[in-house]
Amino acid sequence: MVRPKKFLGQHFLKDQNIASKIVESLKLTKDRNFVLEIGPGTGVLTKLLMHKPDIDLHLAEIDRESVAYLKQNYPDLTDKITEGDFLQMNLSTLTKEDIHVIGNFPYNISSQIFFKVLENRSQVRQVVCMLQKEVADRIAEKEGSKTYGILSVLLQAYFNIEYLFKVPPGVFFPPPKVMSAVIRLTRNERTQLQCNETMFFKVVKQAFQNRRKTLRNALKPLNLPAQISKLEIMDLRAEQLSVEQFILLTYNIEHASEGVRRV
Repeated sequence: MVRPKKFLGQHFLKDQNIASKIVESLKLTKDRNFVLEIGPGTGVLTKLLMHKPDIDLHLAEIDRESVAYLKQNYPDLTDKITEGDFLQMNLSTLTKEDIHVIGNFPYNISSQIFFKVLENRSQVRQVVCMLQKEVADRIAEKEGSKTYGILSVLLQAYFNIEYLFKVPPGVFFPPPKVMSAVIRLTRNERTQLQCNETMFFKVVKQAFQNRRKTLRNALKPLNLPAQISKLEIMDLRAEQLSVEQFILLTYNIEHASEGVRRV
């Protein structure tokens, strides 16, 4: 039996109905789809995924005890288990195909997993995951909310977010102290932003690092051109801007020195 490890943020799902709902939340369109399960643990999702004819299942697991358990109980998947830290993996070496990600994400690194997904947004087509409800709320939230933040904007720029259902602590071993939730991210049609993407990331992160300040003050460390500070949008705080407004602001910053402005 695999022991849940606190330092890995492991809480093993024991409810088969919830597991089935998570697996059925994957929306696949091809006859064969590369699916990467992150942190399979004892295989509660794995055993449902591996028998689906439209899934080419691969596993990423950092816990040696879990890897040994999976190889013993699911020998057919032995060659498709990558032992190691998902955050350090080069996904393009796993496959050149589109990747669909699924998993019960460890609470302590769920945000980092999403930043990894963003780095690989050209390859990751879908994410279905269970994570801490607080993080799920933040990712799915729209502007105007205190919960709305960096991950909300960056992920919603590239993915359609669907909040699927909540999950109580009692269905896990050991039970976490918080509620969980399942969300689905589906890559949208945006191939690139209408602004410099590196600058976009920088503007969003800086804006929310000082979210109580107006953008005029929050973005001062970026040493923006003087004409940008005169824009009406700079009177707002980060949480008041939609994704599209952040894109537009970044475009204006990028082209301020050229005298080009979109409103």
